[in-house]
Parts: sequence; C-alpha cells; structure tokens
Amino acid sequence: MSRKEHITVIYSHTITSEAGNLSPHTRDRVLLALIADEPVCEAQHTDVSVILDIMGHLVTLATCSLNQWALDFEGNAERIIESIRQAKAAGATLRVGPELEITGYGVLDGFLEGDTFLHSWEMLARIIDHPDCQDIVVDVGLPVRHRNVRYNCRVIFYNRKIVLIRPKMWLANDGNYREHRHFTPWQRPQEVEDYYLESIVGKITGQYKVPFGDAVISTRDTCLGLETCEELFTPNGPHVPYGLAGVEIISNSSGSHHELKKLDTRVNLITQATKLSGGIYLYANQQGCDGDRLYYDGCAMIVINGEIVAQGSQFSLNDVEVVTATVDIEEVRTYRCNASRGLQASKQSPYVRLDIDIRLSRRDEDAEPSLATSQPIKPRYHAPEEEIALGPACWLWDYLRRCGAAGFFLPLSGGIDSCATATIVHSMCREVLKAVREGNEQVIKDVRRLCAKPADSEWLPTTTQEICKCIFHTSYMGTQNSGKETRDRAARLAADIGSYHIDFNFDTVVTSIMNLFTVITNFQPRFKVHGGSSAENAALQNVQARLRMVLSYLFASLLPAVRQRPGGGGLLVLASSNVDGKSLKHEHRTLLSIFTNRCHRMYDASSADLNPIGSVSKVDLKKFISWSGHSFDLPILEEFIHATPTAELEPITHDYVQSDEADMGVTYAQLGVFGYLRKVAKLGPYSMYEKLLHMWGNEYSPREIYEKTRHFFYYYSINRHKMTVLTPSYHAEQYSPEDNRHDLRQFLYPPFTWAYKKMEDNVKYWESKGWTTGKGGKKSVKAD
Repeated sequence: MSRKEHITVIYSHTITSEAGNLSPHTRDRVLLALIADEPVCEAQHTDVSVILDIMGHLVTLATCSLNQWALDFEGNAERIIESIRQAKAAGATLRVGPELEITGYGVLDGFLEGDTFLHSWEMLARIIDHPDCQDIVVDVGLPVRHRNVRYNCRVIFYNRKIVLIRPKMWLANDGNYREHRHFTPWQRPQEVEDYYLESIVGKITGQYKVPFGDAVISTRDTCLGLETCEELFTPNGPHVPYGLAGVEIISNSSGSHHELKKLDTRVNLITQATKLSGGIYLYANQQGCDGDRLYYDGCAMIVINGEIVAQGSQFSLNDVEVVTATVDIEEVRTYRCNASRGLQASKQSPYVRLDIDIRLSRRDEDAEPSLATSQPIKPRYHAPEEEIALGPACWLWDYLRRCGAAGFFLPLSGGIDSCATATIVHSMCREVLKAVREGNEQVIKDVRRLCAKPADSEWLPTTTQEICKCIFHTSYMGTQNSGKETRDRAARLAADIGSYHIDFNFDTVVTSIMNLFTVITNFQPRFKVHGGSSAENAALQNVQARLRMVLSYLFASLLPAVRQRPGGGGLLVLASSNVDGKSLKHEHRTLLSIFTNRCHRMYDASSADLNPIGSVSKVDLKKFISWSGHSFDLPILEEFIHATPTAELEPITHDYVQSDEADMGVTYAQLGVFGYLRKVAKLGPYSMYEKLLHMWGNEYSPREIYEKTRHFFYYYSINRHKMTVLTPSYHAEQYSPEDNRHDLRQFLYPPFTWAYKKMEDNVKYWESKGWTTGKGGKKSVKAD
C-alpha cells in the first residue's frame, strides 16, 4: 500500500474522533501535506498535532498468566501487583489479567460466602492504591455483588480511578464448570447503570458510584472492549459486535483448564475472531493448580488480525509470567478497510463509550527507531505425550509445595500404570531443576524447604535424581503371587529416576488376616486355580490389594522419620489408576472385575491422596511412556510397554498367568472406545450399539457387539457407586469419568431392560438378513 493510500485510510478514521472538531477545509489541507510529506505552516501546526495524536501508531500491551491459589487473597494480590510491575517495565500501557484473579478461579461454593466478596474488595483497594500500579490501564478480575446479585466481573482502573465494572455475559456451565451455580450472567447487552462503590475503595478513588455493565472504553487514540473466557467460545461472542462497533483492542480474561489438545481449539477461536473482522486480542489465563483437580494451562497470547505476535508458556513453574507485544493500531484500521465490513459496521448499534484521558500509544515512540512491531510467530503446541508429561507434573509440584507435605510415596508395582506415575514425578523433578537453573527464586525457596535444607542455605540441586531422592519414595510390595520380572523392573526404574526405594514381601500380613478369618468362621478360602469359588477368589485378591493401601499410608506417615528428615512431615500417597484402570475399576475396570467374576477392588492402589494419571487412557499412557523413554533418556521404560498387564493377585501355575485383557475378553483399546462413546459422544446403550455396528461391523457380528455393549453397561451400572470415592485425579481428557463435577450420574441404576430388548430385536433382524459372521468380516446382507 502506498503512503498516500495508507494515510488516507488512517485519516478516514479521524473524521468521527477529536479531529472531527476541525473544519473539513483544514483537515483536507493537513491531509495533503501529510501525503506529500511536506512541511506545514505554523498556523497548521496545532491542527497537525491534533490529527497525529489521533493517528498514533505503536502501542505496547501486556497480558499474563498467574499461578493463583483459590482464597489466597494476599498472595494473589502480590502476584497481580508483580505482573503490573513487569508490564510497566516492558513499556506497556495496558495490563490484562486472568479471570477472577483476586480470588483465584477455583473458589467454587466459596463464591456463595460474603467474606469472599469483602476480601476481594479489600485486595482491590490495595492494588488500586499501590504506587507500582499507577500510569497504566489495569484490567483485573474479581466477584462483585450488585443489587444482591453475584456477578463474575472485570474492573478496569487507571490512576486510582475505576473506569468500568464489566460483568460476564455468558457463563461456562458444562464439563467441569458450574458458573451458574455461583453467578448470574449480565443479560442486558450494551446497557450500563450505576454501581455504588464499597467505601474501602471509594476512599481511595474519590468515587461514589461507577459504571457497571456492557460498555467499551475510549482512550485518546483507540478503543478497548472486554470479553471473558466462555464468551469467546459462544457462536456470537461479544468480539463480533465489538469489531463492528470500532473496538480495536479486545481483552479476554480466562480461567481455562488443561485438556489434551484443547489449546488448539483456543488458539483457533482467538485467531479466527480477529481474522474475520480485524483487531488486537489479548488473552490472559491462570496457570497452575489453584486448589483442585484442574490445571490451568496459561498460554497468554497477543494476536493481531489473526496472527499471533506473542505467546507465553502452557506449562510452567513460574508464579508470574507477563507477555508483551508492540503492535501497530493502524494495521487494524487498514485491515478493516473493505466494503462489506463497512456496510455491516454502519448498522451496528453503538456501545456506551467511557473515556480515559490517556494515549495507549506514545508520540515519542512513533519516531523511536529502536521500537519495532512484534512480528507474527507460529503457535507453539506440545505433543499430547508431552502434555501428559508436563501438565500433571506442574500440578503435582503446586500441590506439594502448597500443602505442607514432605514429598510423595508411590507403590511401584512394576506395571505400566505405576511406571507412568513415577515418570510424571520424574518429569516434575526435571521441571524443578530447569526452573532452579533459570534462577526462579520461588522454586529455589520451595525446593530447599522440601529437601529439608536450612532457609539461609545456598544449596542448589545439580541433578534431577538429587531432587527425586529427597522427595520421592517408592516401594515394591510383593507377595508369593508376585513375579521376578515386575520386582526387577520396579527396582531398576527406581534406580534410574533416583527415588528412595524399598522392597519387601507382606505375605505374613496376608496370612495373619486369613488365619483370623478361618479361626472365626472355620472356613478356608481358596483361589480359583486351587478349586475355590469366584467369591473366594475375589476375597483373597482384595485382601492383598487393600493391605497395600494400608501399608502405603503407614510408610508414607513414617518414612520421613525413618530418614530423620529435619522437621519430620508426612508423604502424599500417589495412585496409579488410569482411566482404563480407574475406569475399569469403576467404569471400564468394572469389566475387568466382573468379566472375571471378581468383585471390584475398592481401596487398593487406586485409593490415595492424589492421582496424576486418573483421566488418561491406557492407550495414551503407553504412547506417553514410549515418548518419555526417548525424551528423558530412560530406556527401561520400553520394557514396561511390552509387559503383559497383570494384577499379580492370583497364584501362577504352569498353565495360568493372570492377565487383565485375557480376563476381560476385551482389549484396553476397546475399553477406550466404550468410555469415549459413553462420555464424550453421550451415547446410551442402544445408541452405542448402533454406533459400534458401523465401527466394528467388519470384525464382529451384531450379536457379539450387542453382548460386549450389554456387558459394559451392566457392569458399569452395578458398580457406578464406586466412582463416588475416587481419589482426586488430574483432569486431562473429556472422556474422564470423574464423579466430582465432570461426569455427574446417579449411582443406583435400574436394569437397561428396554435398551437391551431393542438391541436384541435389532440383532435378530440382522441375523435374519444373514449377518451372523464373527471375526473375519461380515457376510453380505440379503436384499429386502
């Protein structure tokens, strides 16, 4: 575009702004002088100054990811203030923060308490009045009660004056989100009313009331609109009318949690939002574990006209991460210069505009040769296997450093599930070492405390194994049913990652329990390989599994004392039950338990304090272990991938070795399909059967598919109550069957008799058409 065309486009945007006060004749004379790059006469100098003031070019903006902790009011406020310091140091004139950052997003029913609102205003007063929070426009999130209605809000202030309180208009209410339980959406778009300020803030701002509602903010050189998290995900989000109404900068404060590959969706939505109608988009998000099962995965970013120009980390141990970019506002105005956009914009009803007497761009910067616009970059994505390595690792670190425990304890069985949990802890230690080497002061302080070093010590870890040896404890708890291979794998893995490892058998404890039972009942239970019944077989397995849980908590309580750790402390017990391990122990593993005529083992290795792999499937875990073997230089992990999954709770004979998949009669891959179709695709028994006819019809007959589907739902329904006592698990996937918030179901089910009858009728129909073949493909179906 030529200089003449560029200036003409820019100049057209000044007609309705402050420069509109100039006469058309004056504007035209100044425009011609600018195009020709000619000097203007002294009489025109003031006019040129006014127009150039409107036509500011470069603006530096800041967004951030904060590791907030729900209800940690003072800590949250300090992190907010630190992010503002860093934004100002980078030359930013606008700072955007995460959703509900003063309280932390995950307060849940704490939002129903008056104290939460009181303390939020007290912290806001502290932030507004802080000397480091002046001379910059600040966008901060907190809950607000207005006319006795609770709203999820953003407060925009500048130099101790609140400009706007903007309530969220579309609330997240699916999956893990329950915002309608805690807040009410603002249902009056483009309307504003008065909010009467709390006195603690009014004393600082000198304001009695401030605007509350859906408005935009005008500075001397641009216009700012606000969008909050879920509003971006709606089909007709606020960014659409904002763009048509002339808003050039849109900020989005989010509390968006991690799921595998969810970042792709988020990036696509943001880039598409600005690609269609142009604009500058600032995305802020929490990062870390703020107190429950969710990990907020940061990735603050700045986008202009569909191009990412700055992107923060998705997984990090940083408490504060500020992302800045310098952008040219004129690029937005030029981008929007097309006829169809203009026609739609001319029909857009106007927003209430609230003024701030500030330029986000600076005149002296326009001529500063060292100031350059941030160039487009490609979005950075982690592979799913890397997401599994990093997300749960960062979540575990946040939990550990904040809960006061001395470390972790993990029963290491030699199977792939406990191997995966151990590998994630190893990944955590790698991230800690990386942060230490980068000089992260908070991580250095935390790791010294957890490794029981004096507060004034200058000790720093030099290897991942050094950290692991201090805080990670593993144990192989064997019985006469355990195999040499699993014991050996567990020991070698512990040695490679550096955990404090113990190895013992507890047959004497099992024998004592069974002897007690026999003395009382005069009944001697036997395994099925020795002629026992299914009930006896299940009971004997459950005693072993549940004793492992009891022993885990015993060792977790006392190992720090055994090791003479200064200050003592206890260990957090980690579970090793994946979605097909917890899920079949509760949903998929319901099948493992019942297909083999075993009662489900509650309160075994799936019962602990935390479970980092609880929403990841067995298939995905195998990919993760394979990736980790190469990326972490742990060749032993390859052995776990090829090992046969087994509980090792039954005696091994010359013709019988316990195997999960052999017991079940279905593979873990098939179990993954069942879980996905039930939760993500939202299919009941009959719809799932119909879907599987198309998915598996070339391999199984309708009757086989019906029988597998019926087995799944039968055993799922009679074991559903066991989901209510699951160990808190890191949320990583949409197919997670976690009962706390993500998959809410009754736990007393009636039989699916009607669905089964419809499936049986359908099977008979297809069999009448000749479709009766099992594995190896289906026969051609007769024509009607």
